[in-house]
Amino acid sequence: YENPWTIPNILSMARMGLAPVLGYLIVEENFNVALGVFVLAGVTDLLDGFIARNWANQKSALGSALDPLADKILISVLYVSLTCANLIPVSLTSMIILRDVALIAAVFYVRYKTLSPPRTLSRYFNPCYATAQLKPTFISKLILLTASLAAPVFNYVDSIYLQTLWCITAFTTVTSAYSYYHYGRKTVQVIDNK
Repeated sequence: YENPWTIPNILSMARMGLAPVLGYLIVEENFNVALGVFVLAGVTDLLDGFIARNWANQKSALGSALDPLADKILISVLYVSLTCANLIPVSLTSMIILRDVALIAAVFYVRYKTLSPPRTLSRYFNPCYATAQLKPTFISKLILLTASLAAPVFNYVDSIYLQTLWCITAFTTVTSAYSYYHYGRKTVQVIDNK
C-alpha cells in the first residue's frame, strides 16, 4: 500500500489535464500559445522525474505507471491534433496510436495477472495497491512533435527536413513496438510484496 498523492503524481495528472487544452489550441491554429503550453507540459515532465529521483518518499509504483501514461496521453493528443491541422500525415499518427493502444492493453493484462486474489474491480482499479512497475523503453517522438508544432510558428511547414523526421519517426515507432514485444519482461517489473 502506498500514498498516491505525491507531487510527481500530481504533476503527471496536471500534464494529462494540459493535453486537451493543447489539442484545442492546435486545432484552432493558435500555434504560438500551443507551443508555450507544450513547453509547460515538458517542464512538468522534467519536474516529476527530478522529484521522484531525488526524494524517496515521492517515488511510487503508481508514479512509474502514471508518468508514462501522462506522456502517452499528451503525445496521442498532440499527434491527433497535429494531424487535424495537416502538420503530420494520417498514416504516421495511425501507426503510433495503434502501437500505444497495444501497449496500454498489455499493461492492463499485466495488472490483472499480478494482482493477488481476490481480483475485484475495486482492488484492480485502486492505485494504492501496487503490483507492477512499468519501465518503458524510451525511443522518443518528442523531436518530431516539437518540430511539427513549431513549423507554423517559424514558417517551415513544407520543409524536406520535417518530412525526413516523419520517416525517422515511423522507423522508430516500428522499432519501439518490437522492443516492447521482445523485451516485455524488462519493461514491466513485478513487485515482490512477500
